[in-house]
Amino acid sequence: MKARAAVAVLLSLVGCWSAAAAVCEELARLELKQTTITRAERVTSGAFEPPVGKPIPQLPAFCRVAGVIRPSQDSHIEFEVWMPEAGWNRKFYGVGNGGFAGAINYGGLAQAVRRGYAAASTDTGHQGDGRDASWALGHPEKIVDFGWRAIHEMTVKSKAIVRAFYGEPPRRSYFSACSNGGRQALMEAQRFPEDYDGIIAGAPAHNWTRLLSSAAALLKATLAEPGAYIPASKLPAIQNAVLAACDALDGVTDGVLELPPRCRFDPATIACGGPESETCLTAPQIAALRKIYDGLRDSRGRLLFPGYSPGGEADPGGFGPWITGFKPETSALYAFGTQFFRNMVYNDPNWDYRTYDVERDTKAADRLATVLNATDPDLGRFERRGGKLILYHGWCDAAIPAQSTIDYYRSVVARMGEARVRRFLRLYMAPGVQHCGGGAGPNVFGQLGVPMGDARHDLAAALERWVEEGMPPGAIIATRYNKGADPSSGVQRTRPLCPYPQVARWDAKGNPDEAASFSCAAPEQMPGR
Repeated sequence: MKARAAVAVLLSLVGCWSAAAAVCEELARLELKQTTITRAERVTSGAFEPPVGKPIPQLPAFCRVAGVIRPSQDSHIEFEVWMPEAGWNRKFYGVGNGGFAGAINYGGLAQAVRRGYAAASTDTGHQGDGRDASWALGHPEKIVDFGWRAIHEMTVKSKAIVRAFYGEPPRRSYFSACSNGGRQALMEAQRFPEDYDGIIAGAPAHNWTRLLSSAAALLKATLAEPGAYIPASKLPAIQNAVLAACDALDGVTDGVLELPPRCRFDPATIACGGPESETCLTAPQIAALRKIYDGLRDSRGRLLFPGYSPGGEADPGGFGPWITGFKPETSALYAFGTQFFRNMVYNDPNWDYRTYDVERDTKAADRLATVLNATDPDLGRFERRGGKLILYHGWCDAAIPAQSTIDYYRSVVARMGEARVRRFLRLYMAPGVQHCGGGAGPNVFGQLGVPMGDARHDLAAALERWVEEGMPPGAIIATRYNKGADPSSGVQRTRPLCPYPQVARWDAKGNPDEAASFSCAAPEQMPGR
């Protein structure tokens, strides 16, 4: 505490932002509970070379503080805080992780500090590849760190560092992340509502145990059953058949399904009538595809976790990398499902997905629900302190079923009431969008990171306006550029993302590639209803 007071005194004596950088190194002596500061250094403007990965260009001068938090005897939570030397916007930004985490998110830190935020990131208590959970084998406290403890500890300790450096706490704090980061975001809103004023939870893996139980079930259905494997070469035929059956249901034939749940595509329509080819499916492949769409069910047919939406199967970032793999046992779901059961559920590195039993293994996985799942529908504490939460999910997500986020949103409404929920929570479903981004639909809407545009086109900017000015967001205009997320490549298509349960309805007159030709409407007002 003496070191912290000394830093504050130095700040008050020398004044202004340039003086803050002069005492950055003093933060090495800062005393924080269960924390060791391992680095405190001023980083000059220009390129920064992280411990791993390529140099990060065009950074302002900032104070970099790194440390280790040990809330348990088996904890080793590494974290970093980056604080701009000049132009701090008096805001704090928490950076999330994807997959099984295992690394500081330097790209997220860089994005934040460029925009004037003080920011923090953690490896969540271990280091390694995001698809590898071997660190969890025999380490229950590390699973706790990954599940909920590390992000909260990072946030508390980082805010203390920010306060010591600038001489004042951040006025507002935000967290925005996708996938496992979306789960982290919901965990913060549910368990630690005081940590952040505004939160964006994208494509959240919030029901972690059921999601990865579903992954294991699909591995068995698509790989263990004779002849059931669907090669990636057949995905274009599947997607073309889906679009032929359902694309026009929303009134616009554009390669995007506005409301995938209305699509009643039957995989049997492309059954092989003769020799097998890349344009047809065999009977075992039809059964496997039906299970992909249908979801995780118990032996009595009760739905335990939703299935994947039709549409986008052959797109980059679709079924190929996530579900089928480009050859057997190479998909992301293979990695996540097997790593989860081997290293977290059973502590058995030899566990085999071929032995998966829905009742037995889902029950075993759910024993970790209190550590890993962010499914609590009671967000009352977050709402009462004035917090604002935005959920979003791409309808074509092949990593995490989009319906799972709708199910969570509905559970919050059922618990708290629709009128109350509307005061602090919005959900946006993004047609044609894959996991966190990409896909055939308009897929850039400020969903990743700090605000980069205006509140009408940028989800993060809309959140900050809601928190700081009390203006709740309406429709957000999403953009599809000709090349990825590069605005300089030109705009291909724009369309509004409507607050759930509303959807974008074409006026049947204007250009269907322009957002101005659409308005938000109730699902029952869509064509064909």
